[in-house]
Amino acid sequence: MNMYGVTGWKNAGKTSLMERLVKEIAGRGLSVSTVKHAHHDFDIDRPGKDSFRHRAAGAREVLVASDMRYALMREMQGEAPPTLEELLARLAPVDLVLIEGYKRDRHRKIEVWRAVTGAALIAPDDPTVRAIASADPVETDRPVLPLDDARAIADFILRDLGIGAG
Repeated sequence: MNMYGVTGWKNAGKTSLMERLVKEIAGRGLSVSTVKHAHHDFDIDRPGKDSFRHRAAGAREVLVASDMRYALMREMQGEAPPTLEELLARLAPVDLVLIEGYKRDRHRKIEVWRAVTGAALIAPDDPTVRAIASADPVETDRPVLPLDDARAIADFILRDLGIGAG
């Protein structure tokens, strides 16, 4: 499965870039899925809903399904979190999986960097970072792509993976 990461430190603009990349690449007729790593407790469920009540009662997994979509929630209950590879194995085949976060994993990545965050670049210590997306001047040995140009970033990703016309 083709995959490419969007990484960077907090508040660099990763999610905004992911959203623009999904729209750009899907608009080219390619199928795209995403994986997002969260460093905190999160919940896609709401108190009072049946699925929330099932989990609160102790269900290990709750699958909510409709004619439009489904979601599977699993309570880890002390288990080790699944690896990125294990999560990817659960996805249906697509042309490209975009991965937000997982900065320590070894897949190819674009680093989103903004000077205002005050964070150092990840790229100098990570050869999997293939380019930097930034609106600020960056001193690096990697290509620097304009952060607001999803088309140019998508072209770079698709060319780097050898898929599509990118």
